[in-house]
Amino acid sequence: MRFHSAKVTRHADAKPMHLGHSIKADGRWHILAFAGEQSFMDNNCQVKALCEFLQNNPLSPIQRFTPNGADIDEMITVQAVFQASHREVEVDDIHPLLQPSKDRYGLTDYEKVYSAICEGTSFYDKRGIDKENGCIIIVRPDQYVADVLPLNDHDELTKFFEAVLNPVS
Repeated sequence: MRFHSAKVTRHADAKPMHLGHSIKADGRWHILAFAGEQSFMDNNCQVKALCEFLQNNPLSPIQRFTPNGADIDEMITVQAVFQASHREVEVDDIHPLLQPSKDRYGLTDYEKVYSAICEGTSFYDKRGIDKENGCIIIVRPDQYVADVLPLNDHDELTKFFEAVLNPVS
């Protein structure tokens, strides 16, 4: 099934947009992390724990399948959606994986974090996402949903990518 979009608010510039429009068919896999009820990016936030795992654990799909010297989101890009208003999250609190420095000039990509609230409605309500626990949605490069996982299931996330990508040698 194709990823069915709905409107969100981009955190960086408060722009209302369809989340699906942020997913380009450019050959990359997409991990969409939908935060649960924890405060976004506090110490108990599962999205923060996921970002830590993806960026720092040698078993993470990003560490295993991204070519050396490439941007961290060259093969797999990570985006996060939180349930609060975009005004309630400070840029300084966002995990570096969600604001990577990219390209030869090291420019910061601020367009990977979104508020689920847009124009009075919530992406979670429109797409049936569990507000208490959140989830991970893996979207293939052709914009089809490949899997939906619990937000804290790093092992299954790793197993999924082991089955579809070859590790960098």
